[in-house]
Amino acid sequence: MSTPWIKKTAAELADALAAGEVTSVELTQAHLDRIAAVDGDATAGIHAFLHVDAEGALAQAAASDERRRAGAPLHPLDGVPIAVKDVLATQGLPTTCGSKILEGWIPPYDATVVRKLKEAGLPILGKTNMDEFAMGSSTEHSAYGPTRNPWDQTRIPGGSGGGSAAAVAAFEAPLAIGTDTGGSIRQPGAVTGTVGTKPTYGAVSRYGLVALANSLDQAGPVTRTVLDSALLQELIGGHDPRDSTSVDQALPSLVDAARQGAAGDLTGVRIGVIAELSGEGWQAGVMARFQESVDLLVKAGAEVVEVSCPNFVHALAAYYLILPAECSSNLAKFDAMRYGLRVTPDGDPSAEDVMKASRDAGFGDEVKRRIIIGTYALSSGYYDAYYGQAQKVRTLISRDFEAAFESVDVLVSPTAPTTAFALGEKLDDPIAMYLNDLATIPANLAGVPGISVPAGLAEEDGLPVGFQILAPALADDRCYRVGAALEALLTAEWGGPLLDKAPALPENGAIR
Repeated sequence: MSTPWIKKTAAELADALAAGEVTSVELTQAHLDRIAAVDGDATAGIHAFLHVDAEGALAQAAASDERRRAGAPLHPLDGVPIAVKDVLATQGLPTTCGSKILEGWIPPYDATVVRKLKEAGLPILGKTNMDEFAMGSSTEHSAYGPTRNPWDQTRIPGGSGGGSAAAVAAFEAPLAIGTDTGGSIRQPGAVTGTVGTKPTYGAVSRYGLVALANSLDQAGPVTRTVLDSALLQELIGGHDPRDSTSVDQALPSLVDAARQGAAGDLTGVRIGVIAELSGEGWQAGVMARFQESVDLLVKAGAEVVEVSCPNFVHALAAYYLILPAECSSNLAKFDAMRYGLRVTPDGDPSAEDVMKASRDAGFGDEVKRRIIIGTYALSSGYYDAYYGQAQKVRTLISRDFEAAFESVDVLVSPTAPTTAFALGEKLDDPIAMYLNDLATIPANLAGVPGISVPAGLAEEDGLPVGFQILAPALADDRCYRVGAALEALLTAEWGGPLLDKAPALPENGAIR
C-alpha cells in the first residue's frame, strides 16, 4: 500500500506536485482532514491549532493549482501546506500569541515571513498553539489550554512552540513556522521527534513577529527532515529593510549543504562536544542516544574533540534577567487603550484603573511573573547589579563561542536534558521548567544558528531525544550538512524515519 500523502516529506510532496501526481487542493484537504480527525480541542486530542483556516487554505491551494496548469514560474514548495505559530501577524486571521489579552485580534498586515509564504504559494492551514507570548517550555502556559505530545498525550510537546512541533509530528502539517527565543523551536523538536532550526539572528526577518525579547527572538522552520528545513529557511530568509536587525548578507546554500550531508561523508569536519552540557541532571537515555550519535559522526569521517565553554554555566541566569527585562518593555504596549482586551471596572474608573484591570485579566501567571522580574531588573538602583551584569555575561558567552569555533567547525550537545515530561509535572515549579532550556539558551544569547535533529528514543520511556548542532553566525549551512549526515546515518539504522515508530493516534479527539 502506498504511503499516505500526509506521511510524505515536504520535498516529496513538492516533487509529486511537479510531476502532476497530486494537486495542492488534494494535499491541503488531506491535511485538513487529519487535523479534523486528531487535533481535538483544549480538553482532548493533540490541540496543536488555535485557529484552522480551511476555507483560506483551500483557496490558496486552488490558486497554486491554477498557476501550475498555466505554466507559471513556481517556487519549489508552491502548493505544499504549512502551519504558522500564532505569534506571527497574519492579515485577516486571528493572532493571539496564546494570550487572552489579544483574543480575537485580527492583524491588518502580514509578517514578512507570512508574506513570503503566501508569495511562494504555500497554503496556510492555520495558527498553532504556544505558551503565552512565547514564555514557557511546555505549551502549558497557553491561555487556550495545552498542546499534547503525539508520542504520549499525557506529556508536553515542548515550548513555547509546542503547537508547531506537535502539528508536524502528528502529520497535521508537513511544515510549520516556529520562533526561538531560548530554544522554543529546538526543544519542542527534540521532545516530539521533529527537526527544529534556529537560524542566525537576523537571517530571517522579525517584522510582524510579536516581540517577546527583541535581541533574542528568531523565526525558523519546524519540519520532519533536515532537507525540508533547508528548503523552508531559504524561502523565509533574506534581508528585510523593515527589520532593523535584519542581516544584509546572503547565507551559503542551505539546500546544497543538506544534500551534501545526506551523502554521509563528513571527512575533514571538526566537531566539538560541549563539556559543560552533560553530567548531573541529564537523563541517562538522553546521554546514551547522544553518545551513539557522536560515534556515528566519527564513523562518517568527522574528527570529534571535547570543547570547554566555561561561561555556558551562567547562561540560564543571564537569560532569565535579559529576557524578562525586554519582555517587560515590549508588553507595556498591551494597555487596553488601542487594541486587545479591555476590562472596565465598576464606578468611574480612570485610564490607569482600566489598564490595571485589563492586564490583570488578560495576562497569565507566567507572563506576570516575568514582567515583574524584568521591571525590577530595569529599575533605578538595580539596573547595573542585574541587567548590566547579565549583559556582561552574554558577552563572555559570545567569546566562548568565538574561541571554540577557532578550533572546530560545529559544536554539539543534547538539545534538552530530558525527554518530554508529564503535563502538570513542572507547571508550579518555574525553576524546574526553566532548566529545560539549559542547552539551547547560549545560541540565542550569542545569535548563532542551531538545529535539533532526532537522535532516537530513550530506553527509560521510549520518547524522542534531540541532538543539537551549533555553528558560527551566518554559517547555518554547517548545521545542515552535519544534521543531514546524522539524519541519514540514523535513518539507515532505524530502517526509516523515527516518526514511523510513533504510536498511531486515535481519531475524534480521544486521548491515548
